[in-house]
Amino acid sequence: MVSVLAVADEVVDSLVLGIGVQGRPDLIVAAGDLPFEYVDGLMATYDVPAVYVPGNHDPDLRGYRQSRTGWLRAGLPAADPGPLGALNADGRTVEAAGLRISGLGGSIRYNDGPNQYTEPQQRWRSWRVRVGAHLTRRRPDIFLTHSPAQGVGDGDDPAHRGFACFHPLVDDLEPTLLVHGHVHPYGGHPTDKAIGTHTTSVNVVGYCQFDIDPGHRDFTIVRRRYGA
Repeated sequence: MVSVLAVADEVVDSLVLGIGVQGRPDLIVAAGDLPFEYVDGLMATYDVPAVYVPGNHDPDLRGYRQSRTGWLRAGLPAADPGPLGALNADGRTVEAAGLRISGLGGSIRYNDGPNQYTEPQQRWRSWRVRVGAHLTRRRPDIFLTHSPAQGVGDGDDPAHRGFACFHPLVDDLEPTLLVHGHVHPYGGHPTDKAIGTHTTSVNVVGYCQFDIDPGHRDFTIVRRRYGA
């Protein structure tokens, strides 16, 4: 089993002090709208890798590319645009701590801010993730997103509607978990929801620690703190 600490949207200061986590996680996954310094601090506290996708309140990270000599943007040297040393899974499938993670960041487009997509734009991006994941010939363990899927834990207002295109992607890739943020519970306790035949959608605003068995369907929620 791999122990995962999943975070999104709200900073929980005690986590950076090592308080509130059972044991030591093997991996941090960040579902967006968090200060990159916070993710840096979690990586340093637990001395583990991190995988993230950007949220709609994060900087626009498009156009950056990592080469053998460092980061580039438009062919020119650049600083690491995200949390230092973390893997950006947005639009692709990555491996960390023995887990395969496919990612799609951003939210539905509701204004001119960064990391927002219309449904057709996100559908095109999801198709590219699907093709890339199939080329590896192993399904992802986690589908890491900022926004939820439409009708599965999303909101009624225009900014928090989920993406319909996540449904066929989940049906095809069959990850064990869809891990998302974006929708604040405002004192409630959002329930984990089934999506597709084999996948559970989990809102990790605040944080959620879970154990997951790579390549299998077994997972256990260990601890969580629902967002404010």
